[in-house]
Amino acid sequence: MHFAMPPRKTSRPPPYAARQSRGGIQIPYALRAFLRRDKLRTIIVAVLGFVAILWLFGFIGGRGGSSAAAIIGTGPPVVIVTVFDPRADAAWVEKIKANREDYAKRHGYLTFFRTDSQYPLRNSPASWAKVPAMRHAMTLHPSSTWFWYLDSSSLIMNPSIPITSHVLAPSRLEKLMIVNEPVVPPDSVIKTFANLKGDRIDLVLTQDKEGLQPNSFVVRNGEWAKYFLDAWFDPIYRSYNFQKAELHALEHIVQWHGTILAKLAMIPQDMLNSYVSGPAHPKNGQYKEGDLVATFPGCVKRGSCAEEMKNFLDILEKRAAGSD
Repeated sequence: MHFAMPPRKTSRPPPYAARQSRGGIQIPYALRAFLRRDKLRTIIVAVLGFVAILWLFGFIGGRGGSSAAAIIGTGPPVVIVTVFDPRADAAWVEKIKANREDYAKRHGYLTFFRTDSQYPLRNSPASWAKVPAMRHAMTLHPSSTWFWYLDSSSLIMNPSIPITSHVLAPSRLEKLMIVNEPVVPPDSVIKTFANLKGDRIDLVLTQDKEGLQPNSFVVRNGEWAKYFLDAWFDPIYRSYNFQKAELHALEHIVQWHGTILAKLAMIPQDMLNSYVSGPAHPKNGQYKEGDLVATFPGCVKRGSCAEEMKNFLDILEKRAAGSD
């Protein structure tokens, strides 16, 4: 007599075999496999999302460093930035630094000095160094509001005048702004905007007889300032070989980018950048006693700043001695 043998069990059930769960409900094997995969995907996505959130918060905190924690306006209101030729006469350089430091000390400002050799200009003229120097100063002093670039060819001649009230206060800017005038004289079709509010201004410039002059200009700290300086220093513009390097590049971006022109206040030259000689603006560009700044345009290129400034430096030294 032969007895039927029970079927052998296999460790690999057929794909659609049913299995009874604890509740007595039968779930097909394929569905169970799908649910396991779906659960695994959910767990992976959740873990990755959590890691991404941690990374994002860490990146924001780490990237900003002191600048993320800094609040603009809580630090010294103005940082004066000057860039020197490393080959310049050392005694003259010290006098220029002292000129800025004395002024900054009087009004609670800061100074920031660098040489043009400290920045990667490649084959561009050394005068371009003012742009990365301003960006550098903003990085190191993120809580300050205004950054004033003052070329080494300029002297602060009236240290009693704070630039914040003399030029930068919103109500003062609205009175000083030259509106509806060609950006590049005499007949540029692009003109300065009218009806700009002083508290919306982020860039303050003067104009001489020939055009905009960035040997003395002020930028308000913030994201717009970073955009402006980065756009100005773009390698494309430096590769154009403009006749007057960064000056013509500045005139180009101001005229072709409305986002820059809309933040610009062009003010009378003698408010910020009076010329002792050279192509001063015919209305208000010539230096006179009492002006904040005396500029000797081109003296750096000529290598004659120490000689040309001597009489003015002597005046400043006599004033300082008389006030002691």
